[in-house]
Amino acid sequence: MKKTCITFLTLAIIFLTAFGMGFFTTNQKTEYLRIHIRANSNLEVDQSVKLLVKNSVVEFMTPKIAECSTKSDAERVIKENISLIEAVCDRVLETKGFCYRSKAKLTAEEFPTRAYGDVVLESGYYDALIIELGDGKGDNWWCVVYPPLCFVGEGGGYVYQSKILNVIREFFKDK
Repeated sequence: MKKTCITFLTLAIIFLTAFGMGFFTTNQKTEYLRIHIRANSNLEVDQSVKLLVKNSVVEFMTPKIAECSTKSDAERVIKENISLIEAVCDRVLETKGFCYRSKAKLTAEEFPTRAYGDVVLESGYYDALIIELGDGKGDNWWCVVYPPLCFVGEGGGYVYQSKILNVIREFFKDK
């Protein structure tokens, strides 16, 4: 009984400390690195190619981002590969017969509130890899690069999950 109380108090202190530091809140927007792919237009053909580009970018970036242990690592990897990311996008566009190209950059951008499974990111400015296809005036697709909520491969597909959330769940699984 005494051991259980001590364990409970220790966990309570850890949680209170973590919440006090903002670890579990989305106020620490700087700890997230998002990706935003904007279609050329809202025409069905532009929206369709946007999703093909997304699939190719995710496939290209997944093994690189999977090795990152911090947001700065992820930013460094993206900066080192920015021209290759554009080449991946442009290859899809060219293969599908589009005359426009892509432009990728790493910058801060405003995002609306978005839920990724159990994780909710409040609206606000986040650092992001922005990929514009052509004029970039169409609807867009976005996700979180770091921590990887959409860049985790499983069985040939991609699942939305967070490494941090998995660590927390694993920690409390036996408690």
